Amino acid sequence: MNIFSQESDLVTAKTCGYKDKQRVTYNFSESFHSLCLDKKDIIEAEIQGCEKLLKYALDESDRAVVEKEIAELRMALDLLT
Repeated sequence: MNIFSQESDLVTAKTCGYKDKQRVTYNFSESFHSLCLDKKDIIEAEIQGCEKLLKYALDESDRAVVEKEIAELRMALDLLT
């Protein structure tokens, strides 16, 4: 499932894979040379991308993968702060 938006989001998230091998991948919408982001900013952008993806997840397996990814990202963010 791919989610594209008219808004200028930093990260676009999508699910890929099949059955037990599903995962979330990210695409940065701006070039890397123009970005000066630390790990916290990147993780927050990935969480926002996943939350947007979660709104449109129709399949239960996609929803479970995205919810797991959000939980892992929030835990990583807590460890950074």
